[in-house]
Amino acid sequence: MATRGRSARGSGKRPGWSLLSPQGRVLFHIAVCPDAPVQEIARNRDLTERAVWGVVRDLRRRGMIHLRKRGRRHHYAINLDAPLLHPTIRGLTLRPILGRIAAQGRRRRPEVCD
Repeated sequence: MATRGRSARGSGKRPGWSLLSPQGRVLFHIAVCPDAPVQEIARNRDLTERAVWGVVRDLRRRGMIHLRKRGRRHHYAINLDAPLLHPTIRGLTLRPILGRIAAQGRRRRPEVCD
């Protein structure tokens, strides 16, 4: 039996998206810890590395994060002007929710980051 994510993807419909979904949890982590490797994100968000790679791919495809490579490391940046995807908050961007958090994460690496 297919999981909800697979069946939604297979039917052409978007899987459920919210700030509390894996996508939202990864976005928050990247906002706080922009230099975090996928392994750290997975460990701190209680997801598998494979799931995080899938979320990162989805967020990049939707223009919510940008990837910059430095050597073998990936560094992410949140696109604060990207629209939120949940239908009830359509038209709003990430800036009011993640703007201050992302600015603080860029200034200094908080203790919550490994």
